[in-house]
Amino acid sequence: MWQDPLFILVAVACLVVVVILMIGIGGFAKGGDFNRKHANRIMRYRIIAQAVAVVLILVFVFFRRMGGN
Repeated sequence: MWQDPLFILVAVACLVVVVILMIGIGGFAKGGDFNRKHANRIMRYRIIAQAVAVVLILVFVFFRRMGGN
């Protein structure tokens, strides 16, 4: 599976979502000025990254079923 570039892309997209989520949770926990300025933007980035990851997962599953592997 690690030889499949689409799988690697899916894994990277999922890791990006986790990193953005951790930054957002850290900002909420810390609070203060950073949270007021950036909380909504960070969560918007997470939603966009999550949508991209879901689409990539669906594309990966589609091509795996079509290929018969």
